[in-house]
Amino acid sequence: MRKENQSATQGFILLGITSQQEQEVVFFILFLFIYPITLIGNLLIILAIRSDIRLHNPMYFFLASLSFVDILFSSVTVPKMLSNHILGSKSISFGGCLVQMDFMLAFANIDSYILAVMAYDRAVAISRPLHYTTIISPRCCVLLVVGCWVMGNVNSLPHTLLTAILPFCGHQKVANFYCDISSLLKLSCSDTHLNVKFMYVGAGVFCVPLIGIIISYTRVFATVLRVPSTKGMLKAFSTCGSHLTVVSLYYGTVMGMYFRPLTSYGLKDAVLTAMYTVVTPMLNPFIYSLRNQDMKAALGKLFSKRISS
Repeated sequence: MRKENQSATQGFILLGITSQQEQEVVFFILFLFIYPITLIGNLLIILAIRSDIRLHNPMYFFLASLSFVDILFSSVTVPKMLSNHILGSKSISFGGCLVQMDFMLAFANIDSYILAVMAYDRAVAISRPLHYTTIISPRCCVLLVVGCWVMGNVNSLPHTLLTAILPFCGHQKVANFYCDISSLLKLSCSDTHLNVKFMYVGAGVFCVPLIGIIISYTRVFATVLRVPSTKGMLKAFSTCGSHLTVVSLYYGTVMGMYFRPLTSYGLKDAVLTAMYTVVTPMLNPFIYSLRNQDMKAALGKLFSKRISS
């Protein structure tokens, strides 16, 4: 057992998204293009919200929090993938692998909880507009975001601790471009029954925010359908449209990846994981800003201020 644990500490090999060298170069260029856009896009959202007083309300506070998490979410995996390609090495230390896995699980959970909080915010704004400022107070906003971070880290910690004590033997090639928990469990030479159980429990916990989102939007649609004005209905749906698009994209890819047997995971699934770990954080700023007149105005104001200075 000690020998097996010692082999694990030597680290792992990240196989990447594809086994084809030519395709690897294509994905490297693609990630090299996507990552700066993700950083700049989400940072602009945060700066625009911070600089425009009209956006100092709960909805945009939660959006800025989501953008901040998306920056961290992408930064956990993409820089390592890019540096490995440049250096010609695919290795990652055992400790680095565990840290990467822990952060990925934590940020994935935090993202889902913030999306649920944003849905709750819209539900209160539309169904109880007169009590909105009382229910979603500044103190409540801060507590909700802090709660998202606490829950995200609490959900990731058991998986990390249980994986840390597993012995690894034989080949240590992770069939992904980052240390994904499913790929790591397949490499262990001991019984992972408890880890798999916690994975399913974690998947159930991960669905809690989704249930909250469904309940919130059920309330939103029930309220909107009672609105006699067509203009009012369209405005309400427009407000929620961007959020629903992000929720569908995020949960669609995550559920497609993890809600199936562990034995079915392979290298081909790295493309699917790239969708929610790399592509979705890049798309979020565009989805939220292109259909939002206030956000476009704030971004325009931010750009004009930078140019004039």
